[in-house]
Amino acid sequence: MTLVVVPVRFPPSSHSEATLREAVRVAEERDADLTILHVDLYQNSGGVSRSDLKRAVEQRIGRLDRARYVVRRGFLVEETILEEIVAEGADVVVIGSKQAGRWRRMIQKLLSDPDIDSFLRDELDCTVITVEADGDTTTNETDESDDDAPLPDDGADD
Repeated sequence: MTLVVVPVRFPPSSHSEATLREAVRVAEERDADLTILHVDLYQNSGGVSRSDLKRAVEQRIGRLDRARYVVRRGFLVEETILEEIVAEGADVVVIGSKQAGRWRRMIQKLLSDPDIDSFLRDELDCTVITVEADGDTTTNETDESDDDAPLPDDGADD
């Protein structure tokens, strides 16, 4: 079974809504299950429950079939997202562009490796779709003729 994972803020922002809508579209297109993930930071925990997350998401985009709501506690949002992706064996990750930039910088610091695109493609073995606030998307998904297609640049100065 195909699995799409989408990390979101709580409460969902308008950017989170665009990211959620793209994740739902991808899940429907691929006949996939959907995991909606929120990372509740230990250092400033909001005490968010799964039912809080579900209620907030459904208020933004409506009821979702085949959706699983997950709240994980962690110190670093990016690390907790990666742990969930690996633990779930995600096939597709749909992530907001702001989070993608922070995620990219965190991995670069951890690995001291400038080839982050290859790491995400090879080590995670999943498609990463980045969603801009306006709903535009980019992906690391490659076809047979382009095995080294880069992930979208977040525009941050590294």
